[in-house]
Amino acid sequence: MVVQEHRSTIRDMYTFISERLYFNRPDMSIQGESANATLLLSLLTALIGGKALIIGEPGLGKTTAAEYICSLLYCLPLGVLWSGGVSGHPEQTEEKIVGRPNLGKLNQGEEVVVWSTFARLPVKIVDEINRLPETKQSLILDGLERGKWEYLNQNLINDEFCLFATANYQDQGTNTLVPPLLDRFDVVVESKHPGANIASLIGQAASHEPLLRHADSEQAFLEALHHSPNGHALSDLDPLYQRFARVVHERCGVVMLSRQERQVVRQTIASLEMTLEANALLRMALAELSFCCKYGQKRSSDVCDEGCHYTGYLCYEIRNCASNRLPASIYRYAQALAWWCGSPHVDVEHVRTILPYALAHRAQWRESYLVARDRERRQEPLLIHAARYATALVLQRFHEQRHELLAHLGTAARILDGEALAFPQGDHPLYSEIRRDLGLELA
Repeated sequence: MVVQEHRSTIRDMYTFISERLYFNRPDMSIQGESANATLLLSLLTALIGGKALIIGEPGLGKTTAAEYICSLLYCLPLGVLWSGGVSGHPEQTEEKIVGRPNLGKLNQGEEVVVWSTFARLPVKIVDEINRLPETKQSLILDGLERGKWEYLNQNLINDEFCLFATANYQDQGTNTLVPPLLDRFDVVVESKHPGANIASLIGQAASHEPLLRHADSEQAFLEALHHSPNGHALSDLDPLYQRFARVVHERCGVVMLSRQERQVVRQTIASLEMTLEANALLRMALAELSFCCKYGQKRSSDVCDEGCHYTGYLCYEIRNCASNRLPASIYRYAQALAWWCGSPHVDVEHVRTILPYALAHRAQWRESYLVARDRERRQEPLLIHAARYATALVLQRFHEQRHELLAHLGTAARILDGEALAFPQGDHPLYSEIRRDLGLELA
């Protein structure tokens, strides 16, 4: 019953944001239900403590969507989120992002760090991240990965955090996001134009920011954060969270989750198991994104030969190797989608739905593959469209080989248990990977 109540609360939150704060069109379908991908995946990102990159043209609500979602899910007034946001620009420094020395203590010979609001808050929003020069993107790599921030000889670890970063499309002021930084984002979504009719309503509507502003709460939050020793006092802020939750409920009728309830939801989501079919689909995708018959695995420094036997698979079309963060992202978000839908387990539909968003920013495609996709009619940016096309190909192969694949995986499991069986031959890269794991081929 508690699980259903929490799901109902989050669904009501999605409806409120969609109808009152972030106007949009549905562009995702899962289990017969329509949703807006940016809103839903951003909401799930905040819920499970994930990391999302929101791309799009200027002024289409990338940062605004993240702020509204995090304000409601973490019971934080907008003013606090604004104080803790980081802007991407060439002059950004570690002192502005992470922390600075306490000059008074430093004059007395003590090294004491004054941690930034960005580092302390469980919600982290980096606006226009691709305006950070490549040399400065490394400043936030560890923090984005683990919520671990270091300055001088001290460190701060966030027990709970989610991350959102926004990026405009390439212009004269933007830089390339380095692959190690991109790989740390679980998903990428595009904040799209809502269409002329909805846009005209946005122009006529009054600002919705006052709904999630509360001056007294904002001042109390910032004072508490400023006076917390070493930044470790977020659990002591529970009365402030509850106070702001009551304010929002009185204004908007929206119920907000407590910190403890968020933890319960995360534990529930993490307990959902993946079906054998969904696991087989995930393995097929990972095999095609990492396998190379000539070089043993995909490497960005190696180039596949023309006429390779595996030309028809993604391993020929991609230049880099899938990292181990990719399956982790797919699994966590597929679990979150299953929970959102009320499913008892993660199935093929959930994996299929999340795969393009988890792959698009990580894949480095052959130029010929991108050129072919760019000529196609599409409703999404090229990289997401290319990842969705690739997902459709893998899904088609999965449906064609499903029965044989599941049987072969079962045979492999029995061989590992000691049974003397002949492993059936197959042409998909996954079969070669299984033979390697069984010691039938050199790794």
